Amino acid sequence: MKLPHIEIIESVAPNPNLLLWKYPDTDREIKNGAKLTVRPSQQALFINEGQIADVFDAGLHTLKTENIPILSKLKGWKYGFESPFKADVYFFNTHRFIQNKWGTPAPILMQDKAFGQVRLRAFGTYDIRIADVKTFFSQYAGSFSHFNIFELQAQLRDFIAPIFGEVLAQEQISIKEVAGNMTHLSERVLLLLIPYFQKLGLELLDFRISSVTLPDEVSKHYDKITSMNMVNDIDKYTQFSAAQAMSQKGTAMSDIAASSMAIQAMNQGFPKTTTKETDIPAKLKQLKDLLDNGLIDSEDYQAKKKELLDQL
Repeated sequence: MKLPHIEIIESVAPNPNLLLWKYPDTDREIKNGAKLTVRPSQQALFINEGQIADVFDAGLHTLKTENIPILSKLKGWKYGFESPFKADVYFFNTHRFIQNKWGTPAPILMQDKAFGQVRLRAFGTYDIRIADVKTFFSQYAGSFSHFNIFELQAQLRDFIAPIFGEVLAQEQISIKEVAGNMTHLSERVLLLLIPYFQKLGLELLDFRISSVTLPDEVSKHYDKITSMNMVNDIDKYTQFSAAQAMSQKGTAMSDIAASSMAIQAMNQGFPKTTTKETDIPAKLKQLKDLLDNGLIDSEDYQAKKKELLDQL
């Protein structure tokens, strides 16, 4: 039994995340004078035996010889529209796809004056839309009957990450300056990515670096510097170390409560001497107790021990 010809072609996106989808014609032919409806933020593309033909913008279209000139030429119609005809029809969502996520699949290697070679990760978002459906179909998505934004994100990620690394190398900023320059870095990456996206028929509307994650060893180094800057003498230092350790180990109390108790304990435990000669040995004993109890490491112990001995 011969299937009826197609008289009306229209399609609502079966999924808002779709970039393109093929009209389900069930192998039927299109009738001469058939109506094609393209909704706002859509475009329709006709394909004849794998060759790209005509593109239709939003609106109601009557399929006749005069408005399908490329298809007519491909079909070899010398004297006008020959009905019926077979063609594949693809619909495209051309609205703005926002907040597409990207990230570095592997750490980016950068050179830092203070730390040498440092590996860091970065994450962010970008906005795109299909600007040229013919280019997008021929250069990228022609082998798909359905193609969504998440599939595109996964494939673009491997290109975005190296460009981010390239910008880091060109800017020659230190690791501690990255966080304060994310807007500038985002603009630089955007400019380098635009031509690549254009080759795919895409328009890159916005690009942002949301966060940069430092290696654990660098983060710990800055945390330690910050902690040391908070204390100016051995009393405060030992109090701080004890409070920090108890806060980390305590599971039945809040961090604040643990820190408070530790500080109170240290205040009660320090000798209340007033002379330098009797005060320093007491502090050395307290410092050794902190080491023995695992509240400070040997490196901190040696540094503070030397500082006290130099005062004698």
